Order: sequence, then C-alpha cells, then structure tokens
Amino acid sequence: MAFIKAQKTRAYFKRYQVKFKRRRQGKTDYRARIRLINQDKNKYNTPKYRLVVRFTNKDIIAQIISASITGDMILASAYAHELPRYGLEVGLTNYAAAYCTGLLLARRVLKTLEMDEEYQGNVEATGEDFSVEPAESRRPFRALLDVGLLRTTTGNRVFGALKGALDGGLDIPHSDKRFAGFKKDDKQLDAEVHRNYIFGGHIASYMRSLLEDEPEKYQTHFSEYIKRGIEADNMEEMYKKVHAAIRADPTAVKSTKEPPKEHKRYNLKKLTYEERKAKLVERLNALNSTADDDEEDDD
Repeated sequence: MAFIKAQKTRAYFKRYQVKFKRRRQGKTDYRARIRLINQDKNKYNTPKYRLVVRFTNKDIIAQIISASITGDMILASAYAHELPRYGLEVGLTNYAAAYCTGLLLARRVLKTLEMDEEYQGNVEATGEDFSVEPAESRRPFRALLDVGLLRTTTGNRVFGALKGALDGGLDIPHSDKRFAGFKKDDKQLDAEVHRNYIFGGHIASYMRSLLEDEPEKYQTHFSEYIKRGIEADNMEEMYKKVHAAIRADPTAVKSTKEPPKEHKRYNLKKLTYEERKAKLVERLNALNSTADDDEEDDD
C-alpha cells in the first residue's frame, strides 16, 4: 500500500509568505520598480527621480516622484484637469492632452527648482526627437520614465506625455522608437506625423471624415467641441495657444471648490470618555429621582 506524502505540512505554512499587497492587487510590478528606484550606494541618500504617468477614464496624472524608506515623495505633479485653465477644455485624455500635461509638469518642476530660465527646452514643438543639452552652471533635471503596468506600444499616449516633458526641458533617457509616427520598416521617426499628433491633427482628420460620412454621429461624438466652437481647421491654433499659456505661467493654483457638505450619519457617533461618564451620571440621577418619587407615593 503506497502512502501519499503530505507536501504542505504545518512547517510549510509556518514559513509561507504572501506577496506584497500591491502585487496581490495587481497594481505594482516590483521587478520593474526595483530597477527604477535602486540608487548607487556612493550617491549618499541622493533622491532618484521618476516621471510617473498614469491614465484614468477622464484624467491624466503626471508626477515627479522619488522613493525613500518612509515612502514615495512627490516633488511636483500636473493633471489634465488643470488644462481648462490654459484654454484646453475638451479632449483631456488624448495624445495631444498628454503632451500638454507632460509639458506643464516639466515647466512646473523647473520653475520650482529655479531652473526654468536656464532650461527652456524645445519652445516650438516640431515633432522631432529632442534631448536637452547641459548648461554651464547646473546639470539638467534628470528623471526616469515610469509607465507602471502599461503596455509600451508605439504611439501610446504615455509617450506623448514623455515628449511634452522632454520639450519642457527635462532630461529623460529615451528612444524615439515608441513615439507616434515611428516607421518600423524605415527605422526612423516621421517628425511630421508626430507633430500632427501633438497638435491634435489626428482628431481633426477624424472630425472631417465623420462630418462628411456620418453627420449625425459627428453631432453626438463631438458635441462638446461644437458647443465651444472648436472645428477641425482651428485645432492646431488652439493647441499652440495652450502650449504658450503653459510656458507663461506653469504654477499650480489652489482649488476654489467648496468644502464637502456634512453627510447624514446613519450610525451613532462615538462618544469620548468624558461624554460617556456624563451620560452615566445623568442616567443614575434620573434613576435616583424616579426612586425618590416612588417612595413619596408609597407614603
């Protein structure tokens, strides 16, 4: 008679370790993260910065972050929902908006570090690959691109944000192979196609084709554009104004939203020790007074 050996014994489970919480949740690739945050020991606690870009359904989040033992520290951040202040009110999650968000972050962090005058970046977006040159006094601000769990396909919006940060004056190690307009067969970047994406040309061409072929769909699909009087022909001019406005004043503005209203409570408020003590004294006094009343009635 053959006995089956128990593989997972008490000793096995005693030594069993669950994976990190964010790995279990599928939020963090720790293999990639460790390579991004590992710093040389001879740097003596010098922060190693990352350009972290994340996309939601309605927003783009771009941040300059450094890792420390206590947690990640955010040096500067920029969001697509800030772009209406600069004149871009619609299409806040496309390639052109990602470029604007990256540009805003770059100009903001350089202004914070008082390097904005020294490193202007690429003032006119041509779509060509651009890398900042070191100045005489200070080296350019260096960061590494952190894409998270995103699949890095050619023309992905994350590279629009990267291009915006590069043109804004940041030093980020990169290759032009993933920018929109890179041709695999020729092994080179078509700057004209890339420039077209930066200025929303791909949206403008879709608007024209939809207006010609399906006018009803155009009315619903681009209703916000129509409401604001944005047409395919003035798309490039709008983005040029947005880029200029970002460079003129990249500083963050505090939100003017009203504080949230008090929500109705459906459970009892937790009392402090003093409140509980006072409530007990009140109950005892009430009991004593009723007992005295009963005694008087008996008399």
